[in-house]
Amino acid sequence: MQHGQISKYRPYRRVDLSDRTWPDKVVESAPIWASVDLRDGNQALAIPMTVDQKVELFEYLVKIGFKEIEVGFPSASDTEFRFLRRLVEEKRIPDDVFVQVLVQAREHLIRRTFESLQGVPNAIVHLYNSTSPLQREVTFNLDKEAVKQIAVSGTRLVKQLTPELRGTRVRFEYSPESFSDTEVDYALEVCEAVMDVWQPTAEDPIILNLPATVEVAPPNVHADQIEWFCRNMSQRDAAIISLHTHNDRGTGVAATELGLMAGADRVEGTLFGNGERTGNLDIVTVALNLYAQGVDPGLDFSDLPAIRAVYERITGMPVPARQPYAGDLVFTAFSGSHQDAIKKGMDRRRKKLSEGNKDVPWEVPYLLIDPEDIGCTYEAIIRINSQSGKGGVAYILQKDFGLDLPKAMHPEFGTTIGQEADKLGRELSPQEIYERFKADYIDLKCPLELRSVKHAEGDEEGTVRIRAEVNYLGQPMRLSGLGNGPISALVDAIEQQGWKNFRLVDYRQHSIGGGSRTQAAAYIQLEQEDGSNFFGCGLDANIETAGLRALVSAFNRIHRESGQPQ
Repeated sequence: MQHGQISKYRPYRRVDLSDRTWPDKVVESAPIWASVDLRDGNQALAIPMTVDQKVELFEYLVKIGFKEIEVGFPSASDTEFRFLRRLVEEKRIPDDVFVQVLVQAREHLIRRTFESLQGVPNAIVHLYNSTSPLQREVTFNLDKEAVKQIAVSGTRLVKQLTPELRGTRVRFEYSPESFSDTEVDYALEVCEAVMDVWQPTAEDPIILNLPATVEVAPPNVHADQIEWFCRNMSQRDAAIISLHTHNDRGTGVAATELGLMAGADRVEGTLFGNGERTGNLDIVTVALNLYAQGVDPGLDFSDLPAIRAVYERITGMPVPARQPYAGDLVFTAFSGSHQDAIKKGMDRRRKKLSEGNKDVPWEVPYLLIDPEDIGCTYEAIIRINSQSGKGGVAYILQKDFGLDLPKAMHPEFGTTIGQEADKLGRELSPQEIYERFKADYIDLKCPLELRSVKHAEGDEEGTVRIRAEVNYLGQPMRLSGLGNGPISALVDAIEQQGWKNFRLVDYRQHSIGGGSRTQAAAYIQLEQEDGSNFFGCGLDANIETAGLRALVSAFNRIHRESGQPQ
């Protein structure tokens, strides 16, 4: 690398647009989407798709809702040609879907392309040639006029051959390839020369695709290029302005979004951004960004995990764990403060919905959209490692196992799980968290184990007498106590044995599940004279028995933590 004064690279070309208006625009409707997965995406694969794989992916793209799908470069290879012919002959192209075919502005390739289109109901012929100074000088060694004439001659031949496709509705698309690095006035000059030949109208417009074939400048410069182009066209109403961004600078999504603000109508891209070098535009991200702002994208990503599975299987390309919306970890919080905020947001939303509010806005900290909207589950939102906090641990127990722990319990058990994850040096699964909770708060049987219990009305009105068979330090015993309820009666029985060194601070309970399989969960908080608190949890089909088990558990935890005989 050079340092200091860098002479190897030159700054990007700016656009003279001091009165730009795009920064104040808001995108309020979805663009026309065009998938190029079967062409740009396919040519970027180490092992290109087979015809069968291309057919499967084509049908999946149709299912998602794409109405314009670039099926390939049929003049470039036999596989591409056979694929399109199979779609036609097996009548796999819906009447409302345009198949798009790419072709260089060269006569023999254009003629071969038209052979492939025989019988297609709706077709977009996508003609292109490179226009940037680098391409003109290095690749073609041609001047501006010669390069423009390549585009004009190609357009003229497409127009001449179009009537031969009887029964086919043909639309025309032209791309000045490397538009991103082409002088904007020259790019417009070439496009207008093409329009002069094609003669589009507002009712039958041309598609002018302005590709950032290589992303050479920041997104704001791309937006300036698009706005300048749209403002300086002589027939803006006769053209659909299309974007086709790549991701060389890592800002392909931003460039597209700003390009739409600048006046573009259409977007070409791929699922999850598959494409050469750093990739094409990720249509999933742009579409769901719109959705997150209340704009219907017009594409169905309600089962994004299934779409991802098909994509990964067919392309062999993995979706990264941090890929927006689709990655394994994008709805996952390990941080304790994040987990706590997410849990509180979920709880508040759940409460509003339970109160009968039908249209509750999505307002959950750290989560841009509701994962359920795209087929993801809440199980993946909060995962536990040594960085996690009390809120995340409590969320896991509530969501996966129905245990709604009192807030006072959260810090204690959260610390326990954090220490366990730190000791193991890894993430803990929900089942591991639950098993540790059971071991610490439910399954304790020493020194006191409750074997059976009976209770009845006491001699005085409003009192309950309890009789319990227990093991204490392994020895069977019978206890009896009196109180205003089963729990206070068991406390009295413990006090009669001289074992009571606590006061009952809190008791809570809730149900888990429904119908015949409903269980009760109860939580007891005991406090010793020194102010230390101990919690216990009990589970049982009977709510009163669950409370007694919770009391015994908390009693046992006092003994365990204080080192008393067990």
